[in-house]
Amino acid sequence: MYGDDEERKAAAAGLESAKGILRSEVGRAAGVKFTPTLTFVMDALPDTARTIEDLLDKARQSDAKVREASAGATYAGGADPYRKPDDDETDDTAE
Repeated sequence: MYGDDEERKAAAAGLESAKGILRSEVGRAAGVKFTPTLTFVMDALPDTARTIEDLLDKARQSDAKVREASAGATYAGGADPYRKPDDDETDDTAE
């Protein structure tokens, strides 16, 4: 997060008070005769990024717990629990 609520409010007030100067600079840099009005909107990206990082940390912790619980575990029905016909057996019902 970029600052607390007070710092965000101060930054927003600073941008609002400098809007005319910033607009003039943008118009000059863009080389246009009429510069559109500038509007400043707080970006939610830092909060969203933190939420995603928190969720990823929870997933990593959950994966680690599963890994610990499954360490040394064996298959309940063997490595391949599916029945397969043996090569030596013949199918007597085909006659």
